Amino acid sequence: MSAKGKIRRLARSLFRCLPPLYTLWRLRVALAHFRHPFKHVLIWLVRSKEDTNFTYDLSEANKLYLASFVSQVTGVGVPTVQDYIEELEADESLRSHIKRLVRASNLRRFTDEQARYGRRLGWYAFARAVKPRVVVETGVDKGLGSCVLAAALMRNAEEGSRGIILATDIDPTAGYLFRRPYSEFGKILLGDSVASLQALSETIDLFIHDSLHSADYERKEYEAIKRKLSKNALVISDNAHVTTALWEFARSTGRRFLFFQEKPADHWYPGAGIGVAFTERPKQ
Repeated sequence: MSAKGKIRRLARSLFRCLPPLYTLWRLRVALAHFRHPFKHVLIWLVRSKEDTNFTYDLSEANKLYLASFVSQVTGVGVPTVQDYIEELEADESLRSHIKRLVRASNLRRFTDEQARYGRRLGWYAFARAVKPRVVVETGVDKGLGSCVLAAALMRNAEEGSRGIILATDIDPTAGYLFRRPYSEFGKILLGDSVASLQALSETIDLFIHDSLHSADYERKEYEAIKRKLSKNALVISDNAHVTTALWEFARSTGRRFLFFQEKPADHWYPGAGIGVAFTERPKQ
């Protein structure tokens, strides 16, 4: 043991004999875990403009775990999924598109120009892996997720598997990032998401809940699409770190359920995740 380690061990033994000092020692141990998040708060205050729907990159280890997660759900090999993740990260056309439209928007004072995808890397990888004909996303906000999904559909189309995205939002100003060429692969349906889902006639291959984050509303969305899902459809929740609504849906419909916890890189936000309800797929 090093001299520093011996001193720390001796100090801990001494503090354990003195309750008030031991409490302070334990407080020091606990606060050490908040040192990096607090540093990132200060950096974020200076460098970012966001106040909601935070964007960030994932840690390198987290991206490895995400690739394994997507592979387990889809049956597509991990190396291929990693290629999909890297494909999105290297997509300069999408990054330039986002930067240009953010700069032109009257919301530019509240939006970062740099594209950071977080768990949407998983959305993209799922869309590339299963080649959906119809993707439905509820909740659009700026339209970053819609653009990411459309970018995946563009790649799929180049490989002979064309698909569309139908995104729903009650806010008529939502989706200002979702413009050509990405909007050529889908459209935004304005109105209450549950009502929009009930009116759909399409069979859904990939569904993503990212609208009103309440368990009750989430359940209503799943009920609305339950009989519109294709045999091997993937149902994803952007809210599974908060509610068990998707787990309940998976259990009630005989599907499997898995959850991925994202780990942001150099950001104070602890991360959300991807919950997915799915049927077993053969390994590819």
